[in-house]
Amino acid sequence: MGPTGSGKTEVAEQLAAELNAQLINADAFQVYRGFDIGTAKPADTSLYELIDICEPDQGFGVGAWIRLVSDLLAKLYEEGRNVVIVGGTGYYVRALFEEYSDLKGEPDPAVRAALSERTHESRAIELLVRDPEIEDRVDMNNPIRVQRALERILSPGEPVKFTVPPFRKVKFGLKIEPNILDQNLEARARKMLDSGWEEELHGLQSQGLTIEAPAMRAIGYEQVAGLISGELQEPEAIMRISLLVRQYAKRQRTWLRSEPHLIEIEAAPGESLAAEDALNQIRSHLDRLGSTKWRSQ
Repeated sequence: MGPTGSGKTEVAEQLAAELNAQLINADAFQVYRGFDIGTAKPADTSLYELIDICEPDQGFGVGAWIRLVSDLLAKLYEEGRNVVIVGGTGYYVRALFEEYSDLKGEPDPAVRAALSERTHESRAIELLVRDPEIEDRVDMNNPIRVQRALERILSPGEPVKFTVPPFRKVKFGLKIEPNILDQNLEARARKMLDSGWEEELHGLQSQGLTIEAPAMRAIGYEQVAGLISGELQEPEAIMRISLLVRQYAKRQRTWLRSEPHLIEIEAAPGESLAAEDALNQIRSHLDRLGSTKWRSQ
């Protein structure tokens, strides 16, 4: 685990290679096909399970992820495989490791389709009628969040029942000083645009993708859409994306402070966290567990 831009992917891939482990994605937006640059998808997605499993206009949430990952874990446990789960969506990881019992599955597709045909204003009015206190919990100006909230009321979905095989479970969280991480994130936003982020989204739009698609909630894609339409110039787009991603990283750090049983892997004061330094700290913790199962055979 760790905030966006902390280097999770490189550390996870090297650790998985050492442990002969299967990598499993726990990022809510890397599940979407075509959303590669802005979600910082790994260069070699073939190493992973649960990447590129949804179309951008499909709904996907924690319930769907839990169903898929629990089936995968059962299979991998029977095969005697180690597993490395990596991703920035903390709720996915916590729901799995803590075996949440109150998760709901996806709503009826017919309900979702019918709501998608309506205007945002009509959905917002119905939501307020059905739950007058919803404004305290949902941004009523956000069409996607309003629709998802109304979906949960009209079609709550079947409860998700799952169990986690008796793996020996350990959670590591990469930790970097916020000011250093912020600098890295701004540089990454510029690099993403230089790497073809605008062309990526333009290609998706040419295939019929709209701003209403669930995948468009991924940070930065709305601003890149503004670049394409001419509503934003590149300096302003970079500024807005950098601000949004810094705010997201801050929320992730807050979440991780309350993560149960998390072992923090820290950078030296004033430095970024090099992958080899992180791996050395992780190896040391795993060695102290005293189990040869952490070593590839």
